Amino acid sequence: MSNTENSNKKDRNQRHKRAMRRKKEHVDSRIAEATIDKGLLVVLTGNGKGKSSSAFGMLARSVGHGLRCGVVQFIKGLWECGEQMLFEDHALVEFHVMKTGFTWETQDREKDIVAAEITWGKALALLSNDNIDVVILDEITYMLTYGYLDKTKVLKALSERPAHQHVVVTGRNASKELIELADTVSEVADTKHAFNAGIKVQKGIDY
Repeated sequence: MSNTENSNKKDRNQRHKRAMRRKKEHVDSRIAEATIDKGLLVVLTGNGKGKSSSAFGMLARSVGHGLRCGVVQFIKGLWECGEQMLFEDHALVEFHVMKTGFTWETQDREKDIVAAEITWGKALALLSNDNIDVVILDEITYMLTYGYLDKTKVLKALSERPAHQHVVVTGRNASKELIELADTVSEVADTKHAFNAGIKVQKGIDY
């Protein structure tokens, strides 16, 4: 390596070090300013793949920390589901599934409403339990969009849950009211999906 190349490499390394020092100062400052400790409401919405996967990643992380968790899955239930197989018998996880399948499969609004209300009863019990640290409400946004559950009652329960309790909500088309109530909202975009190219859903990736 020539002297010029050595000099350029040294200059680049020094610039990088200065940039990272400034970035560290900024990050450390932001961390020092974050003094509020509370249970979070996280909403994962959008048309892209990965909302439930993200929620169950947080569930795995929480279980790893020894937190007590509850899961309520709306809509799903007829397929063999990897996350249910992994977590439903875990000592730290209370797991409930609506078990009606997708709404376009049941084609029975009244039946779906009854199932949704029964399943919401399980969710409400978790949201009222001081001993539960994390609650996953998977695909509940559909229940609100279709009017299967009373939006006002759901928002009230989320607002009045134990102060330390974290809740993760997943599903498309999260309502404006739910987004406003949330602490963190992530929207997953549908940039490209294998299913649209005629590829079958894949075990471990899609379910």
